[in-house]
Amino acid sequence: MTRPKGQKRFAEMKRMIKLTDARLKAKDRVKPKNHEKKEEKKNIGEIIEKQVAPVTSALFFRYNTQLGPPYHILVDTNFINFSIKVKLDIIQSMMDCLYAKCTPYITDCVMGEIEKLGTKYRVALRIAKDPRFERLPCSHKGTYADDCIVQRVTQHKCYIVATCDRELKRRIRKIPGVPIMYLHGHRYTIERMPDAHGAPRT
Repeated sequence: MTRPKGQKRFAEMKRMIKLTDARLKAKDRVKPKNHEKKEEKKNIGEIIEKQVAPVTSALFFRYNTQLGPPYHILVDTNFINFSIKVKLDIIQSMMDCLYAKCTPYITDCVMGEIEKLGTKYRVALRIAKDPRFERLPCSHKGTYADDCIVQRVTQHKCYIVATCDRELKRRIRKIPGVPIMYLHGHRYTIERMPDAHGAPRT
C-alpha cells in the first residue's frame, strides 16, 4: 500500500543547515566548543573569601529554639480559602494543633490578594479583617505575597508560616528554622517543629 503524498513521515528528523552551507557567515561556521577552558590553577597560599549569610543563635541543631507560645503565625491567602472549604475555624484549629495561644498575622500583600479575588472570596476577606488577626504593614513595591512572606521570614525567625501552596513551601524549606503549618486530613499539621502536637511523627 503506497503512502499518500501529502502525509508526513513518522518521526521525521528536523532539517538542519550544514556548517559547509554557503548561506552561513564565517563566524557562524566555527563549531561550538563542548566545554570551556579550565580555569587556571590558583595559588595554594591564596585566601579565598566567601560571602556567608549570618545564622541566628536561636537555631540549635535543626530546630528554632526561639519559637514559643504565644506563637506568631503568618497566614497565606490559600490557607484561608482551604480552611473555609473544609469548614475549620482558623484560630481554634491553630490552638488545637499547637496546644498554645496563637496570634495569626496577615500582611498587606495577602490582604491585597484577597481583595483582588473579588466577590467570590468575600467570606475569606471578612475572616482576614477579623480584629483577632494582627495586621503587618508592607513597605516594598508590588503585591506578590509569596515574596513578601519569604523576605519577612528570612529577616525575622519568630514566625510560623501557614500555607497550602506547594511552591511557597518549597521556598520556605530552604530557610532554616521556619516551621510550616498546612492542612492535612481536615485538620492543621505542622512540619519542622517536633514538640507540637500536630507535628507528623517521623
